[in-house]
Amino acid sequence: MNHFAYPLAFLLLLLPFIIRRFFPAVKGLHGDALRIPFINDIAKINIKSGNLWSISGNGSTGWSRPLWLLYLVFVLLVAAAARPQWVGEPIRLKNYSRDILMVMDISTSMLEPDFVLQGRRIDRLTAVKKAAGEFIRKRSDDRIGLVLFGTRAYLQAPITYDKRSVEEIFWSAEAGMAGNSTSIGDALGLSLKSLKDAPNPDKKIIILLTDGENNDGSLSLPQAINLAKKEGVKVYTIGVGNDRYLESVFGIKLGRSDLDETALKQIAAETNGTYFRAKDTESLQKIYNLIDEMEPSVNEDKFIQETKELYYIPLIGAFVLASLLVFPGRRRK
Repeated sequence: MNHFAYPLAFLLLLLPFIIRRFFPAVKGLHGDALRIPFINDIAKINIKSGNLWSISGNGSTGWSRPLWLLYLVFVLLVAAAARPQWVGEPIRLKNYSRDILMVMDISTSMLEPDFVLQGRRIDRLTAVKKAAGEFIRKRSDDRIGLVLFGTRAYLQAPITYDKRSVEEIFWSAEAGMAGNSTSIGDALGLSLKSLKDAPNPDKKIIILLTDGENNDGSLSLPQAINLAKKEGVKVYTIGVGNDRYLESVFGIKLGRSDLDETALKQIAAETNGTYFRAKDTESLQKIYNLIDEMEPSVNEDKFIQETKELYYIPLIGAFVLASLLVFPGRRRK
């Protein structure tokens, strides 16, 4: 598709007519008009090949062929100033709107079978894998990364567009691989370090999931929170575990919960995030759906078009015609 970037430039084509119609001839010491030394030569131009134009020197005031040629040169210069362009078809620009780091607790406590899926009891980690996997697949326009932690925190998948690989790595993780204790502070510190060089500073998100408390590691929670606030990273926290499962009908303890909800609420509150509590499979799925709604993809309708400048075509034409006026060819003897 061809168009002109500055179509209003064509109004300049009226300039010679306006000047001729409304402005009087210049009067001065040298007569009624400006004297041009070579005007007589231009008036006697006669192209030998084909006799393209001719002007008699009889002082005629009409528009003769060379003047029309001069005007054509002017038209071509104006066309060049209007910037003719070729514009290609619109192409949708794929937008990767957010960098999301999934920070998952895989300590041995995640093996507690207090979740139910399709009438069958499953452990916490399996339920998290299912809900988080669906969340990852939904975020088609985002980059996703994965940090797994227990006693130690490990960056399993740096921020990447390859979300399928992230999901496969998470599904292959097993409880206890990173140790039996819980180092929430170290996990947050490693996550912030991984996001430090992300290209969109205002679109960095951490989703931290755990069923325990910060009972190991070298980085305390206050230190980790201060780092997150300094980097401007929003942290969503999710606490998992079903309290009702921990006691039998006879009041005998089947397990124990070390979930530190106070700390998780503090992390979320001080980083402009939100704390969620997941006590069953359905609530866990709803939490990830809610985070998906709270952090929508943006700028999905951006388009780009390839543009090529064509101003040089009328510019070359004007140069060629002007050259014919300056070098009219051999005169007949």
